[in-house]
Amino acid sequence: MTLLKPLRGLLPLAAVLLTGCNTVVMNPSGDIASQQAHLIVVSTLLMLLIIVPVIVLTLVFAWRYRQSNKAAAYEPDWDHSTQLELVIWGAPLLIIIALGLLTWISTHTLDPYRPLHRLDAQHEMPSDIKPLTVEVVALDWKWLFIYPEQGIATVNELAAPVDVPIQFKITASTVMNSFYIPALAGQIYAMPGMQTQLHAVINQAGEFEGFSANYSGAGFSGMRFKFHGLSGADFEKWVQTNKSAGSTLGRAEYLKLEQPSERDPVQRFASVAPDLYNAILNRCVDSSKMCMNEMMAIDAAGGMGTNNFSVATRGEAQGWKQRGARYVKAELCTPNDRSNLDGANAPTGL
Repeated sequence: MTLLKPLRGLLPLAAVLLTGCNTVVMNPSGDIASQQAHLIVVSTLLMLLIIVPVIVLTLVFAWRYRQSNKAAAYEPDWDHSTQLELVIWGAPLLIIIALGLLTWISTHTLDPYRPLHRLDAQHEMPSDIKPLTVEVVALDWKWLFIYPEQGIATVNELAAPVDVPIQFKITASTVMNSFYIPALAGQIYAMPGMQTQLHAVINQAGEFEGFSANYSGAGFSGMRFKFHGLSGADFEKWVQTNKSAGSTLGRAEYLKLEQPSERDPVQRFASVAPDLYNAILNRCVDSSKMCMNEMMAIDAAGGMGTNNFSVATRGEAQGWKQRGARYVKAELCTPNDRSNLDGANAPTGL
């Protein structure tokens, strides 16, 4: 007991320190995050069904069969108990089956690419409701949010109306990041040249923290933003504020914005260049570069030329390279050269 007295003095300090802990992950304001928190609780309880008895029995056996306890039965020839074997193997097996079933169901139910089927535990998704689309771009080291339907964009500030499903389309400009709003849903990776998706809904009005959960360089620690859950009327006011106070986000402005910077203040854009997000996704904001989707379409068609022809000497097909029975224009890599996609200008009949 004398050893515990110094520890008792630390209990008030520990209680004060724990009051500063943010429990938003286990007490979120969005339905998807709530389901994920429930999954964590249920999984933990299922695992504790075997962990707690093992810990308790370990302590009981250590105490009962201590050297000084002469009353404990000593049976050195004991080797088997069918009942004990059933408990030892049966209980963990049942828990594993339950966890596997729970994981299978939740993996499909909480698939971030799957459109929502409900607003919360009490309300199904109305058939006439239209999701809010938000295009997310992870920059170095800030977040760009484009609202294609509203025609606006913001940096380091995100807003959405309460009880309206949100469809996030997520990509990155250079390196991989992770888009994470703990109150809304789990984290989703943002990768350059690729698009990930997230469907979520916020059920309570308020201001929530968002950040990158994947280290991405020097400015990573400041790569944070505010997410505002607003009523329908307040969201419309927020949109109008961006339109009245913002500037224009064109391709040239984006290329400047894309440059690395740290702890940027909120920026607002009243208008956005058409198809800017797709240009970012396909890495062709610079109009002198061919978009990735165009390159992949060319490759899927068999290369940078589709006409089959034969040549007697490879060297006579200057500027063209052979791919099987086809010759393709090797330097075709800019939008200005799209006229050569069908190989019409390739040398033939040599």
